[in-house]
Amino acid sequence: MSLEQEQAGSEDVPGPALDAAAPAAPETAASMPSPLAADQAAARTGKSLLREYTEAIVVAMLLAFAIRVFIVQAFKIPSGSMIPTLLIGDHILVSKLSYGLQWPADCKFHMSFPPVTCYASKTVLSFGKPERGDVIVFRYPEDEEKDFIKRIVGLPGDTIEIRNKVVYVNGAPLDDRAFTQRVDPGIIHGHINPRDNFGPVTVPAQSYFVMGDNRDQSLDSRFWGFVSEQKIKGKAFRIYWSWSGHGTWQEWVRWERLGKAIR
Repeated sequence: MSLEQEQAGSEDVPGPALDAAAPAAPETAASMPSPLAADQAAARTGKSLLREYTEAIVVAMLLAFAIRVFIVQAFKIPSGSMIPTLLIGDHILVSKLSYGLQWPADCKFHMSFPPVTCYASKTVLSFGKPERGDVIVFRYPEDEEKDFIKRIVGLPGDTIEIRNKVVYVNGAPLDDRAFTQRVDPGIIHGHINPRDNFGPVTVPAQSYFVMGDNRDQSLDSRFWGFVSEQKIKGKAFRIYWSWSGHGTWQEWVRWERLGKAIR
């Protein structure tokens, strides 16, 4: 076939057909991504997934920290000072909103979770004041790295006195038989130990006199003084788990205490 014949043959094909068929090869080549483009797409996908997971973890940690600081915090009971109300191995929830919205104060930062420890709080919005009989968690005055749990016995301005194990508030005996126990029948003189004979003392403003329900085996305000209102972390209100670890394995969990209200 001569060059002229080839040109004539080309002219016999309608123009639109040539236009439609000509781009076919370039389109097919463009639709197949190169290995480099595939690697870049995979890298972008990997980065986006990593970013999503990182953001989700950060948000979850911030949310958990905010709940712990402002709303509710969990604690474990390590000692028997609050028997019979709370037993060793009880896990409790403490409401941070019982007395108002608290803003943390006197804070220190450190490399752990949570990354900050606050040793006091200021009430931004008050919902009420602590009341006699409330079970509260607070910073231990003699070592504020520790949290203590006790029951409020004396309010600001109250006069507290203990005579032969009987607690007197403003001169009247306190009826605490429903939630306390005294396991030692012996009486200790006040000059030797303030456990059974103490006071009288007047509770200062913005402070509280607290005692353990296990009266004969509790380190409380009789020994180290008053609790400042700014050191109160919240009010204990519920037992969510209770672990005994004694007896047969069926007895390790105190099922009857799960969900029990703290009164």
